[in-house]
Formats: sequence, C-alpha cells, structure tokens
Amino acid sequence: MSIIRNYTINFFGNEKKYITNCIDTKWISTNGKYVDKFSKKLQKFLKSKYVIPLNSGTAALHLALRAINVEKNDEVIVPTITFIASVNAIKYCNAFPIFIDTDKDFIIDENKVIKFLQNNTTTKNHFTINKKTKKIIKAIIVVSTWGISKDLKKLKKVCKLMNIKIIEDAAESLGSKINKKKFSGTFGDISCISFNANKIITAGGGGALITNNKEIAKKVYYLSVQAKDNSKYFIHNDVGYNYRMTNLHAAIGLAQLEKINTIINFKRTISLKYLNNLKNVKKALLLYNDKKKISKYNCWMNILSIDKKKFNIIKFIDYMNFNKVDVRPVWKLNHLQQQYKKCEKFEITNAQKLSSNSICLPSSTSLSFREINQITDLIISYINNEKY
Repeated sequence: MSIIRNYTINFFGNEKKYITNCIDTKWISTNGKYVDKFSKKLQKFLKSKYVIPLNSGTAALHLALRAINVEKNDEVIVPTITFIASVNAIKYCNAFPIFIDTDKDFIIDENKVIKFLQNNTTTKNHFTINKKTKKIIKAIIVVSTWGISKDLKKLKKVCKLMNIKIIEDAAESLGSKINKKKFSGTFGDISCISFNANKIITAGGGGALITNNKEIAKKVYYLSVQAKDNSKYFIHNDVGYNYRMTNLHAAIGLAQLEKINTIINFKRTISLKYLNNLKNVKKALLLYNDKKKISKYNCWMNILSIDKKKFNIIKFIDYMNFNKVDVRPVWKLNHLQQQYKKCEKFEITNAQKLSSNSICLPSSTSLSFREINQITDLIISYINNEKY
C-alpha cells in the first residue's frame, strides 16, 4: 500500500494554461495581469473592498500589525494553539504576545479574553494598558483554526470600546461562513489569508490581506513595495518590505479560486465520510462532528480527538504511520515554545487538553473513499485492540 499523505495538491483547472501564458509573455515576477485578476476575483468572492496579494500569509500578518501601528513593547493577544507564524509576526514588530486559551473548537476563548481585559487592564489616553506590564495592548489575533470561523460578537463589542483592533488569521478558512451573509476573512478590522501548498486553495505560496479600510489598504500596499515614495529617484521614507506576490503565483491562485466551490464540496464530502465511518466509535471525536458544521465550514483539516487518559497518542501516531497513513499531532502550544516561555499567559486549560489528544487526519481532495475506509478501519482496529 502506498503512503496516504496528510495533504497533496490537486490541480484540475486552468493552472497549466495560466502558467504557460505567464512564461509565453515573459511576465513571471511581481505585478502582471494575473495579480490584478486574482485580487479582483478574491475581492468579489469575499465581498470586501480591498485585497492586497502578498508573498505569504505571514507577510500579511506582519503588515497587518504594522498597518495598525503595533510597535516596540506593545502587546498583542493571541491564542496559544495556532501555527507559530501568528505569534512570530508579533515579534517581527518587537512587540509581545499575551497567550489566551481556546474553546472546544480551537477558536480563541472570547469569554476568557473579555475576563482578562476587564480584570487586568486599565484605560489611559484612549489606549488599553496592561496593569501588570504597563504596556499598551494594541490588537488581538483571532485564528480561524482548521477552517472553523466564528462571529465573536461580544469580543468585537469589547474591543471596539477598548480601542483594540481585531486581526483575523484566516489562513485556513477561506470559503468558511461566519454567518449566513459573511465569509471568514471578513470578520476583523483586517484579515489575512494563506495560499501555501496545503491550504484550501494554493498559489504555490503566497497570501493576501483583506480590509474594508482604505487607509489601512494604502499603508499595506506601500509597505509591501519597499515603502517606495518615488520609484524614479528611489526615494523611500519608511522601512518597507519586498512582500509582493508574483504574477506566476497569482496565475495558479486564480485558477484555484475559480474552482473553490468544487474544492470545498470535495472537502465536505471527505468530512462526511469520516463522520459516517466513525459515528459509532465513542472514544474518537471528530472536530467536524455534525452535518451542520460540515455545511458551514470549508472542512480544511479533519481533526480526531481521543481521550488521552485511556489512550497513548504517541503510540497511535506511530501505529498509523507504520501502516502508511500520514497522521500528525497538532501544534505545540506556543506559550511552551522556548522563545515565548517568559511571555504572559492567561488561564490556559482547554488548549492544553486539545494539544495533547488531537490528531490531524489526511484531508486532501485527492483522497478516495477506499483510502478513507482504510484510515478509519485502522482507527477502529487500534481502539478495539488497545489495552488501556
């Protein structure tokens, strides 16, 4: 049996046609018609005013923080369970993360955020000040993890009152719905998307920043082109970055975006198959554990949670890998990472549990029902035969 990979790319649209056109026209670097087309199509899909294509989701996060003036010694609230790029972008600005717990769906716990802000901060000159560190809390990064995205209405209201900007890290949730009218990627003051090879659509790399704020959009674009004030005489009045997306990457991204609804339907079919195969296995809980969730979100990654008290998760991963199924643990909690151990954290309990008992299952659109059956048969066999 060949290895069932956690994720593989599936090209079935105009990718080759558009890439060939880039090569034939000799326009493969930054700018070009595909950058413009990709931006406009994504803007129309999300119903957002401004979309700035960039060379990574991390670049989008960095520019989002710079656009709202996160500076040295400022603080940004972030969930501890997220890919480390969400946290590293804060350090790029010489600011500090404050780590907060997550709910059962891996989304930042809005009740704990509000509790922290109400009990541990004060207001001065329209800024929210951390009582303990005396630093200004400028923003909160809400991560739409695994494709799950929520409309955190209470949090939005509190942040508006306390002059704290919301950045949505929607790297994994393009196409998911927040509610009947709004997509993930439109929740925050700024949202950031990734088009890395393993995301819901790929550009072979790249990202985008989404906002309805004209001034933020202008500043982000300005910083992404090396803060160029006069291109003829090479005048730069700020520290900028070469964060632009290439025409070649945008060509792939455009072809993928044209098929996004088909891709999401594939992903939902995979989640439904997992759900049906494991519905009678009480010791194994799927993140996408009902049809309502599956119909609302993009089902980017299927997560299996197992009761660690009864189960050795490391042995299980080794067992699945030995049987040529590429399952992986979720990320290590960021407040436990060496470079962030001294940073402030607040009431982290649920994230600890999720991190220690959750596994990423193969979720590629190239998965066949036969392969999913093989995966779930192995899961059931292990659970039934493991001696607790």
